[in-house]
Amino acid sequence: MSAGQQASRLGVGLVGAGRVGPVLARALAGAGHAITGVSAISEQSRERAEAMLPGVPILEVAEVVRRSELVLFAIPGSELPDLVGGLTATGAWQPGQLAIHTAPEHGYGVFAPALAAGVIPLALHPAVVFTGTSLDLARLAGASVAVTAPAPVLPIGQALAVEMGAEPLIVSERDRPAYAEALDAAAEFSRAVVRQAVDALRGLGIEQPDRVVGGVVRASIEDELRDAVAEPGSEPAL
Repeated sequence: MSAGQQASRLGVGLVGAGRVGPVLARALAGAGHAITGVSAISEQSRERAEAMLPGVPILEVAEVVRRSELVLFAIPGSELPDLVGGLTATGAWQPGQLAIHTAPEHGYGVFAPALAAGVIPLALHPAVVFTGTSLDLARLAGASVAVTAPAPVLPIGQALAVEMGAEPLIVSERDRPAYAEALDAAAEFSRAVVRQAVDALRGLGIEQPDRVVGGVVRASIEDELRDAVAEPGSEPAL
């Protein structure tokens, strides 16, 4: 079976209904995949699942795995090892099942305990700040998705990223921690700068400081990104 055939019209189960998972499941459903079930524990996550994935049953994790050809784990990276180990210990996996997680710091190695059961491991991290609403589908379009997988499986991960409307970016297993650190630093520094500037303008009595800062920050970031990828020796934007 080719990678394209394996990545088409799959039964997709979602583990985790935070801000990321329902959006990605909705994008995959839009590409023709069937969402078989979603696990959601808190009331907020259940409401989000029902809003983003109407009609999809809310199930226990083991039942989501049992029903699905592809299981998407959209949970914190710190929770992945124990959950993978638990599912392996209880024999929940199916041979040939695709297992995907969205944690930036882990590669596919976190699924190592499940490999003996015939699980096909992938790591897909969308470089997007999610709100957990349908607005994120527009953010996902054209965004980068870091794909980490064994070489034979990479085409499947790339195909799934494209089906979400994103651009696949291959990141090696050994580079995932550094990749996660770089994104965390960018996000935290950006938030800190915006908070500081908004607080300063608010202290001056300026109304709607977010609008003032937003225009400057967006333009500055766009210019800096353009300069950062410019050819060596080229003139910086003024």
